[in-house]
Amino acid sequence: MTPAAAIAMAREREADLVEIVPNAVPPVCKIINFGKFKYELAKKDKLQKKHQHVSLLKELRFHPNTDVHDFEFKTRHARTFLMDGHKVKATVVFKGREITYKEKGEVLLARLVERISDISKIDQPAHMEGRSMIMILVPDRSKKKAEAKEGAAKEADAKAAKAEQKPEADVDVKPVVN
Repeated sequence: MTPAAAIAMAREREADLVEIVPNAVPPVCKIINFGKFKYELAKKDKLQKKHQHVSLLKELRFHPNTDVHDFEFKTRHARTFLMDGHKVKATVVFKGREITYKEKGEVLLARLVERISDISKIDQPAHMEGRSMIMILVPDRSKKKAEAKEGAAKEADAKAAKAEQKPEADVDVKPVVN
């Protein structure tokens, strides 16, 4: 079809003639409402951005002599960060002469990994950066999926057990007449 005929056809339909593939021989064109087309593209892009997940890097700071309660508290935070899909940067900060006891930092990070190994894996092993020992942990998707399946199975079992238990009616209800 000639370009003039295509333009005339588009004007008849009160639409636009849009060149889809300009490099083809002959060029490929389409008769559409261009405003509606741009709106749908924008809508599709917005939906894709909505379903995108941005992974943040959350940091937990320890000292070589971090007490048990503080360690447990920060471990719970690490667990929630990992469950939300974020990376966790565990840092042991050495002050003053504490730097001579790097083993304490390694032991502390190993204990952290042991506590949250069910939902995470090591992205970067422990290494020194200046006066800090750093380790990066990422959520382990395969372990998380297995845990979710196991939780769903337990929930289904609980519902089945509850359905089997029927309440016994041992009280007769009679209307009271005044």
